[in-house]
Amino acid sequence: MKKDMGAKLMVYPTPIYLVATYDGAGKPNVMTVGWGGVCCSNPPCISVSVRKATHTYHALMERKAFTANLPSAGFADEVSYFGKASGKNEDKFEKTGLTPVRSEYVDAPYIEEMSVNLECKIIQIHELGSHIQFIGQIINAKADANLKEGIPIIEQIVPIVYSVGNDHRYYKIGEAIIPKSSE
Repeated sequence: MKKDMGAKLMVYPTPIYLVATYDGAGKPNVMTVGWGGVCCSNPPCISVSVRKATHTYHALMERKAFTANLPSAGFADEVSYFGKASGKNEDKFEKTGLTPVRSEYVDAPYIEEMSVNLECKIIQIHELGSHIQFIGQIINAKADANLKEGIPIIEQIVPIVYSVGNDHRYYKIGEAIIPKSSE
């Protein structure tokens, strides 16, 4: 038997992206984004959704570019801080000691300390309600040279995900599950 829950987000989990941009003055900024994910494979695209009230929204609208940086579980404190503080009021890179690096491919910085960086140009913008969705075409992907071939990146970097439903917490990804039909 099922019970009606109403119109609720019951999607588990959502990836965490550290979305990095340059603001109007050229200052690097970063924001934790939990509303996003893969939205197209050819061309490779991801979506991120932010509220208009954020400093990042204005940078996205002006620069039409961003990087999506994948944090590992070791960066949980930074992920939490980036999701609460505003780049309008403080320099998040200076406060955390993380390093913004100018992308060669898009008008946005990537975060040196993150193992995977997706450099994206915005190709579509959709006003959805409380959030604005930005579709970013991945122009280039960077990965740490020490990531090993043949081992899934997800197992090497232990990415952080967000639990939307009941608890609104961050989690790290566990081990792979291999269905019997795949053996």
